Amino acid sequence: MTRSEPHMTVEHNSADVPVVIVGAGPVGVTAALLLARRGVRTVVLERHHDVYPLPRAVATDDEVRRILQAAGVQEEFAAIARPARGLRLLDAGHRMMAEFPRVAQGAHGFPQTSMFDQPELERLLRDTLARTPACELRGGVEVVGVEQDGHGPVRVTYRDDESEHLLRADAVLGCDGAGSLIRDAISAGWEDLRFEERWTVIDVRTSLPVRCWEGVEQVCDPKRPATFMRVSEDRYRWEFRLRDDSALSHERLRELIAPWVDLAYGADFEVMRQAQYTFRARVADRWRRGRVFLLGDAAHLTPPFIGQGLCAGLRDAYNLTWKLARVLQQGADERLLETYEGERKPHARRMVRLAVAMGWAMTGGQDGAAAVRRGVLSAAVRIPGLSTAAARDLSPALTAGPLVRRRTRWSGRGLVGTFCPQPWVTVDGRRARLDELLGDSFALLTAVPLSPSLKAVADGLGARTVRVADLGDDGRLAAWLREGRADAVLLRPDRVVMDVVPPGGGDFTDTAAWASLLHSTRIPFPSQRTVEKSLLRSTTR
Repeated sequence: MTRSEPHMTVEHNSADVPVVIVGAGPVGVTAALLLARRGVRTVVLERHHDVYPLPRAVATDDEVRRILQAAGVQEEFAAIARPARGLRLLDAGHRMMAEFPRVAQGAHGFPQTSMFDQPELERLLRDTLARTPACELRGGVEVVGVEQDGHGPVRVTYRDDESEHLLRADAVLGCDGAGSLIRDAISAGWEDLRFEERWTVIDVRTSLPVRCWEGVEQVCDPKRPATFMRVSEDRYRWEFRLRDDSALSHERLRELIAPWVDLAYGADFEVMRQAQYTFRARVADRWRRGRVFLLGDAAHLTPPFIGQGLCAGLRDAYNLTWKLARVLQQGADERLLETYEGERKPHARRMVRLAVAMGWAMTGGQDGAAAVRRGVLSAAVRIPGLSTAAARDLSPALTAGPLVRRRTRWSGRGLVGTFCPQPWVTVDGRRARLDELLGDSFALLTAVPLSPSLKAVADGLGARTVRVADLGDDGRLAAWLREGRADAVLLRPDRVVMDVVPPGGGDFTDTAAWASLLHSTRIPFPSQRTVEKSLLRSTTR
């Protein structure tokens, strides 16, 4: 690679820069904050000096609100977010075909759908980053090289206005978007999931009366599909698939938005942004090489029809950061990092395919096919509970793997790989969300007295042990365990159920299978033989 500046400065060594993050968008900054919560220092490199000012992502779900809580920005985010009522599918005449309500509090303890302005989210994330001593943001720089050899540190070369610099890091996170340099650096390519359409996105601020349902509307018209949503008190977004990419005239704009608002000349109607985007469906064929990882749009691209683009990237950060921290700080096995792609890639692919299916429902086929879809959707939505279940099941359970221990028996199988719910709890007179009580590490939730073997597992992981009977949560966690046919559950730091104890006693499925991955040089993990000896002593007393 040709470099314009001959002068090179080596600023840090690998002991000083555990993790370099390339890209200071929501995914990169959230990853830095999550690592800081676990004591891992990061340097974030960003080519822009400030937050990109124009709107982009506008929706998130309750699972991602929980991730923002873990990153320490939930209270600030709550001040800029507003709940939405769900999704409606409309036909070409704007008659409702189906409705998927999301009005209740989700299992994670937040509204199932929240609308927000991405620049506001990025600003509060950066403000939090600036107050976090373990994080450093370097803006206005260009990363020009990423190299790694064997088991040595990863070398990141970047340049600013003055010279070129070299950082040596234990790991690099590529959060640098669809045109990712980091993806090229690890020789990753795209798996094309066969969706590509050109859309025009219009963000507007207006005080005019807008005819809107307080949710997202998808107009399923093959001739002119569209999406509409109210983002905030006076901000709205329209998305149209148009053949002409040129800027819209006033007359053309008035025609397009006529079903929602009457636009007269001189009215208070500020077009904040009009942009053309090509919506694509792609997943990177590799997400990691050595200690270099891809997250967010660097790893996957999705059409926006179910509002999961940014959400998927924040899930990447939540999944990877606790594993990376455990490897860097507690000597966990390097194979633990392999579970990142193994868990997130199938999950992301499924979410992208769901978005593609929604895009097909909006745009695929001719008028006859559209009529068939309308009949099928209208009939399906009348099935009791179907629309509620469809709206809720946006995030499928993780597939079985080293850290998701499926059981051969039915007991507990429905819980493993899913998230533990997060109710409000009261402990010692203090009311808090469950995760605030559990902390940032593993946790053991149990409805029965703790056996010596389970205690040994919890102690080896440094897990917080909580009896659900001691929580003032109106019995919701106890009911969740009972309905899932489990006496106890082992929660990972990202609050995914890793393993269960079936009713009537017993132990986790196979501690040896995951103990070797999570083994800590600071907290010795009990071997299966140690657990068995502990259990034997308890039964012979």
